[in-house]
Amino acid sequence: MEKLKILVVDDEPGIRSGISRILSSHTVSFPFMDEDYGFDCREASTGEEALEMVASDLPHIMLLDNKLPGMDGIEVLQVIQESKLDIMVAMITSYASLEIAAKATDDGARDFIPKPFTPAELKSSIDLIAKQLFLKRITRSMKEEGKKIRYQFLSVLSHELKSPLNALEGYLRMIQEKDLGDNLDDYREILGRCFQRVEGMRLLIMDLMDFTRIRLENREERIERVDVAERARMALSTIRPLSIQKNIDIGLTAEDLVFVNAAPNDVDIVFNNLLSNAVKYNREGGEVEVSVRKEGENVVIRVRDNGIGMNREEISVLFNEFVRIKNSRTKGITGSGLGLSIVNKITEIYRGKIQVESEPDRGSEFRIILPAG
Repeated sequence: MEKLKILVVDDEPGIRSGISRILSSHTVSFPFMDEDYGFDCREASTGEEALEMVASDLPHIMLLDNKLPGMDGIEVLQVIQESKLDIMVAMITSYASLEIAAKATDDGARDFIPKPFTPAELKSSIDLIAKQLFLKRITRSMKEEGKKIRYQFLSVLSHELKSPLNALEGYLRMIQEKDLGDNLDDYREILGRCFQRVEGMRLLIMDLMDFTRIRLENREERIERVDVAERARMALSTIRPLSIQKNIDIGLTAEDLVFVNAAPNDVDIVFNNLLSNAVKYNREGGEVEVSVRKEGENVVIRVRDNGIGMNREEISVLFNEFVRIKNSRTKGITGSGLGLSIVNKITEIYRGKIQVESEPDRGSEFRIILPAG
C-alpha cells in the first residue's frame, strides 16, 4: 500500500493532531485502483513553516487553513501555484465564505472544507483528492507513452468496434422487422452471428485492458511463487471449447514443481494469448502441443502448432503493438494486434526472453524462457 504524504497546516494544535489521528488509520480504495492509499501526516503551524517543509520534502496533499499568523492560506496557495509545485491542496477554515472559496479555487485548491468538520467529512474530502491524484498520475503516464501510442490505441478501438457494431445493428434490425418471418428458429443463424460479434468485441476490450494494465501497473506487491503447470492446465481448460469447435487436439506435457516468481495474472495472460493464437491460426483438425519444463535455472514454456505459420518478414514485426498479420491465410481471423506485444512486454518485465520459429503452412513454435522461482 502506497503512503501519500499529507502536510496539515493550521495554527490550532488540536486541529492538526485531530486530522493526523483520523487520517493515520484511514485508507482509500476504489475498484479501478491497483492498490490502496494510506496516509503519512506532517504538521506545520504557520504558512512560512509550511513552505520550508515543502522545500525539503514535497507532500502529495496539503490541508491548508486560511487564517494563519503571518502569511494566510491564500498567500501560501499563491506561492505554490506560482512555483508550479505538484501538490493537491484543500482549504480548511472557520471563516468560510463564497469569496474565499472562489479565490481558493481560482488559485488551484482542489476542495474546500469549512470548520467545524466531522471525521466523515474529512475522509470524504481526502477520498476525492486521492482519486483525483490517481487519475492525474494515469494521465501523466499516458502522456509519457507518447502521442503515437494514444493515437494507435484510439484508432484500433474505434476501427475494431465500428465494424462489429454495424453488423450487430444490421442483424438486430432484421430481427426487429421480422425479415425472415415469425418463426424464431429461422433466426438462429443470425443470432449466432450476433453472439460471435459480441465475443469479438469482448476479446478486444480485454486485450486493451491488458495492454494498459501491463504498461501502467506497479506489480511489486503482486509477485508470488507461481505453479506454471497449474496455470497451463487452467489456460487449456479455458481454450478447449474453441479447440473443440475447430476439431483441434491440444496436448500438455508438464513437469511437477516448476515455479516462477510473478504475478499469477501475468502468467495467465501469456498462456491465454499463446494458446488462443495456436488455435485461431491453426487448420481444421490441427494439433497444438504445450510443454512446461525446467532447464537449469530457467523455466521454458513451449507452444507449438501445425497451422498456417508465418514467413520471416511477418515474424520480424510480430511483437510490435497494434500489428496484425494480414494475408490470404489470415483472412476472417479477428484480433486486436496487441496479444503478442503484451506477451513480449510481460516476458521483458520478468527478465525473460521469447523465441519464435515458424514456416508458412507448417506451423509455429513459441518459447517463453523465464528465470525459475
